[in-house]
Amino acid sequence: MKSFDLGKQIIKKELPLTPKSPGVYRMINHKGDVLYVGKAKNLPNRLKSYVSEKNHIIRTERMLSQTHKIEITTTSNESEALLLEANLIKKFKPKFNILLKDDKSFPFIYIGNKNKWPQLRKHRGKKDKEGFYFGPFASAGSANWTIKMIQKIFQLRVCDDAVFKNRSRPCILYQIKRCSGPCVGYIEENEYKTTVEDAIRFVSGKSRKIQKNLSEQMEKASEELDFEKATILRDRIKSLNIIQSSQRINEANLVEADVIAGYKESGKTCVQVFFYRSKQNWGNQAFFPKHDPDENLKNIMNSFVAQFYENKSVPKSIILSEDIKEKSLLEKTLSQKEKKNINISVAKKGSKLKVINQAIKNAKDSLNRKLYESQNNKVLFEEVSKKFNLETNINLIEVYDNSHIQGTDSVGALITYGEEGFIKKRYRKFNIKIEKNKQDDYGMMKEVLYRRFKRTIQEKDNFLTFPDLILIDGGKGQYSIARNVMNELGLHDIPIIAIAKGKNRNSGNENFFYNGKEYKFEKNDPTLFFLQRLRDEAHRFAISAHRSKRKRGIKKSLLDQINGIGLIRKRALLNHFGSARAVESASLDEIKSVEGVEEKVAKKIYNFFHE
Repeated sequence: MKSFDLGKQIIKKELPLTPKSPGVYRMINHKGDVLYVGKAKNLPNRLKSYVSEKNHIIRTERMLSQTHKIEITTTSNESEALLLEANLIKKFKPKFNILLKDDKSFPFIYIGNKNKWPQLRKHRGKKDKEGFYFGPFASAGSANWTIKMIQKIFQLRVCDDAVFKNRSRPCILYQIKRCSGPCVGYIEENEYKTTVEDAIRFVSGKSRKIQKNLSEQMEKASEELDFEKATILRDRIKSLNIIQSSQRINEANLVEADVIAGYKESGKTCVQVFFYRSKQNWGNQAFFPKHDPDENLKNIMNSFVAQFYENKSVPKSIILSEDIKEKSLLEKTLSQKEKKNINISVAKKGSKLKVINQAIKNAKDSLNRKLYESQNNKVLFEEVSKKFNLETNINLIEVYDNSHIQGTDSVGALITYGEEGFIKKRYRKFNIKIEKNKQDDYGMMKEVLYRRFKRTIQEKDNFLTFPDLILIDGGKGQYSIARNVMNELGLHDIPIIAIAKGKNRNSGNENFFYNGKEYKFEKNDPTLFFLQRLRDEAHRFAISAHRSKRKRGIKKSLLDQINGIGLIRKRALLNHFGSARAVESASLDEIKSVEGVEEKVAKKIYNFFHE
């Protein structure tokens, strides 16, 4: 019996128990890992195809050979099955599915409308507050640029409510004409609301009408001899003209559309998504879905669209570079999800084809850069192996560093680098738990390595796979400690390299330690620059983790234990005295002198420390 026949037998046993309805099925291996998630309009008919077809592609045969169990979930219709399939693929990341690595939400611009002084800000995540949302923008940079333009023209506030309510004089944004100063009453409520409405029209693509209104207001102000107001309006019109001349208006006149184009080469694919809103190009983003090298582009694009919109708002129009097999089903499903008509089309002529061709060119360029970086990384890995005479091939490097200040807020950091660059999802930070290790760099390294690799050996708590090489920031001592920990855990075959700066701690004069030997590189060696880059990234991540922990520690002080001391008063006290201990030793009169701390509160603080 062939190995994949075992999977067929499991499917045969499941068939009599499978209802004739739409749904989702999951192929599962002996460890309980999900191998594949599929959907079907009729579950038994779909599963029968695995049993009856004789000439499966190699990937399907590999999947069947590893299948030990099947789980079925029925749905009320095919659209529901499509959404569930996309959700489960993102959740389980099955090795035999086409996977979209999309772990971030796109930024929107939010203008509130609940309070009388609406705020302008960037927004990610759920749209759970009342107000106007504009987006998505392809990047934070695109959203920030638009916010900056809105500030220049309409001078809306960007500060949060806590800051806004407690200001006694305007901030620097008022001085540089980016805010109208509503916090201190420098603008009437009705006038501010009008500018908010104009800002909403501007982002909606109605800038010409706004310019006309501003011109009329400027003329009226001039006639009334209110030259200060006329000057402000003139500056706004000037800023609006500059922005209109630089706005990225698209020739295809796309009001609300996503343009999605794919390009495949050397078994890899790049999908570019361009966001068009209010006839403007709001940027583009490149994606590199994971798939079998032999998968065809149409199937990749089909899976991409289903997974991409599983957790995102959908525009009225989606324009594709490839015709996809489930176009009608996706249109129906996304229309039901958004409660509006969604049109999916393939650009074949005219201005839309020009836009698609431009997107394909971007996808091709992005993929070529990705392939070049991957190839370059392979060369660098080979050079590292050659330099240190490593017996194993390198595909994955883990780098470790520690950070603390005199034993406080001690943190260990781990970053990972693979053929395609830094792998952020494999970054980890370790809060040092053993007290005696908090002031001991050797002890910190020992604890971090032991905790990280013990979890992998025991296969628990979302453990990481083993790396091919460990790089640590340190000298002979750190190397010995790391090697002893790995040997104690039975991981003798994972090589460790320690990187230490020279006597003068100059970059480029590093010493490397491996297997009882010391190594040096020429100062212009690309492999040296590569290892320095890995070390520096680990150092950056360790410091950022340490600062984050220290910042949380600063927020938690003795002052938190006093009833009636909120964030603003606590900040005022800490800014005035420097620390909670200094507040403790202060006199009652000194505490009373702090801005925002009245006598009653000052007595409460003083009594807390002295009773």
